[in-house]
Amino acid sequence: MNPARWNARERARELARLSLARGDALGWFEQLYREAAADPSRIPWADERGHPQLLDWLANTPRPRPEARALVIGCGLGEDARELAARGWTVTAFDVSATAIEWCRRIPAPASDRVTYLQADLFALPREWTGAFELVFECYTLQALPARLRPDARRALASLLAPGGELLLVTRAREPHEPEGELPWPLLRSEVEAFGELGLAARELGEFSSGPSDPPSRHIRARFMRN
Repeated sequence: MNPARWNARERARELARLSLARGDALGWFEQLYREAAADPSRIPWADERGHPQLLDWLANTPRPRPEARALVIGCGLGEDARELAARGWTVTAFDVSATAIEWCRRIPAPASDRVTYLQADLFALPREWTGAFELVFECYTLQALPARLRPDARRALASLLAPGGELLLVTRAREPHEPEGELPWPLLRSEVEAFGELGLAARELGEFSSGPSDPPSRHIRARFMRN
């Protein structure tokens, strides 16, 4: 593993522990982005391209109808948002960190005019977003939240889908007998399946390995549709 990435992950965990001890589950994101000082190597989840599972889905999915709207949850530095825009989606991408959003806006990219970056809180989303999106992409945000907040986060995510809209979700995974470990906290399969209790129909729920880590990290990719 790249030592810089390892150090960035440890710093993120340290900031999260301190923030959670103060009763603030989200404040550490802003502090991490500020400390990074526009150096992406100090953001442990920053990559040059969108997530491989998003790229795979895009490669196997027809281009959307004109003006179809997608929402990226916890967009970070905007890699996933830019990939969606390049494939024809009109994208809204938000993050709780205002610094992350300002950083995104400074990154030049083709089709950047199709992306709107906004600072927002998953637990206090704009009312006009309810039922507004044909696609919602959630990658690794739920696993960065304490377990007690995840039910409310699932309800927020489900509320965003238009009729016939899809939620595409990627997360690390664990079995019930395995320890939760350190942040990022892998989700139980049952936590992912719980989207089915919110009026969404499962279209895909598969597991995959993340690749070169030792041992390989287990992940879930799931798709749910609003009927």
